[in-house]
Amino acid sequence: MKETKPTPMNLDFSIKVTATDFPKREISGRIVTWNETGSTSAGATSFKPGSITFGDSTKLLLEHRREAPIGFLKSYKVTDEGIDATFAIGNTTAGNDSLVEASSGLRDGFSVGVLAERYKNVDGVLVISASALKEVSLVTDPAIASAKVAVAASETENSESEPQAEEAETNTPTTQGENEMESTPAVPEAAAEAVEASKVVTATDATRPLYFTKPRSPIATPGAYLEHTIKAKMGNEDSRQYVMAADDSFTTNPAFSPVSYIRDVATNTTMVRPTVDACGGTRPLNSYGMTVSIPKITANSTVATVAEGGDPTGTTQITSAYVNATVIKKAGFQRYSVELLDRSDPSFYEIMLSNLRDGYAQAVDEYVIAQLVAGGTQGTAVAASSAGIISFVSTESAAAYNATKRTATAYVAGTSQWSLLMGATDTTGRPIYNAQPLTQNAGGTANPTSIRGNVLGLDLYVDANMVATTIDESAFIIEPRSIEIFESPALTLSANVPTTGEIELMLYGYVAAGVTQAGGIRRFNLT
Repeated sequence: MKETKPTPMNLDFSIKVTATDFPKREISGRIVTWNETGSTSAGATSFKPGSITFGDSTKLLLEHRREAPIGFLKSYKVTDEGIDATFAIGNTTAGNDSLVEASSGLRDGFSVGVLAERYKNVDGVLVISASALKEVSLVTDPAIASAKVAVAASETENSESEPQAEEAETNTPTTQGENEMESTPAVPEAAAEAVEASKVVTATDATRPLYFTKPRSPIATPGAYLEHTIKAKMGNEDSRQYVMAADDSFTTNPAFSPVSYIRDVATNTTMVRPTVDACGGTRPLNSYGMTVSIPKITANSTVATVAEGGDPTGTTQITSAYVNATVIKKAGFQRYSVELLDRSDPSFYEIMLSNLRDGYAQAVDEYVIAQLVAGGTQGTAVAASSAGIISFVSTESAAAYNATKRTATAYVAGTSQWSLLMGATDTTGRPIYNAQPLTQNAGGTANPTSIRGNVLGLDLYVDANMVATTIDESAFIIEPRSIEIFESPALTLSANVPTTGEIELMLYGYVAAGVTQAGGIRRFNLT
């Protein structure tokens, strides 16, 4: 089985919480079990021993929402079975609720978010051999149902009475020094020891929240409301009652049902410039002039056999000319109020500037595509099929070498051609480019999780800025030295409008591109 190292992917892996400790405000449990298959965001997955590495700090989140941290990793222990971890829970409303939900079984799962760096597919299971831990979340439904839940606490049964609550606080004082000592990485050998309480805990105690006489409704956010609405429709009676109560309360008291906003901004822009990358990237643009003149040899010298004392003047001499590329400006503009600059959260300025940079990158990429269309050579007409792509690559790669004496290296495709590659099959229905693991007769790699791959030996670049249908110019075969691209840094220019209290900002840059060898750029030609 060949192990691949593709683009790193984000995975979420869930397992049940093993313990909560109210006096210490801790939640402990097994966050991953080695070599045990579970369900992740990428399907069936297992982790090899030692396949998860830790960073400097790890937050405990609620349902993978980065805006809802409830604690942090206090200590962990890597064993032959897996990783056991203990999390310190913050003294916040969300933290208090999380302790109650974990102890009562309402939210009793750990979900590990990792960045998978090295992995392979074994019989339909994604086996992770190297990954970096991003975060751990407390979730409602864990993937590993076999993990047992145990609750430990030092409180008495009548936890709802105020004197006893005060006594508990007295018996478990919290000082800065003690917090520092608790933060040491010492972890007991077993989960049972990690949650050992000061008294024997009965099954009745284990299911009773410590700080409330009866369970509260878990619906505190729009996300929780949606979750329990779905569960109610699936027949969960508790969720049905929670939804009924929420509907009644929110209807009669709308002021207590505020809109929940997050700081992450949804966008469909990106800084990726696949065609520019396929052409070898850009070169610095000179700080003067509006034309870039690129010297080009238009006719090569020839060498012939000359007799002794003969005159070689009959051979061809070298000739040259300039390929001129016009410098153009790409610019974007935004006008916004000073109030938006000063009072926005998340920062409008940062989001706006990032969005403008994405737009600039897209504009440059589209400009380079236009130069390939204008200056490249149209290939021999082929069909929009696997056989057509094979013919296109075999014919035009050879033609590019014949024209430039250099081999082509890149295959740039629009999304429609990408889809064609992923869906290509042999006569038995087996994928040609999207086989996992790759077969010996695979034509290359093209899969939905990466815009990079390989087509019959050429590096694949998928570009959403190209035409979205399989027509003429929906793909290019490129010898990178056949085009020159010059680019300045992206600059910003801002001006204030005192009369309105507004600010105008322009992001701009200069770019020039020219095809120097038409034969090195081969354009897809649909039959």
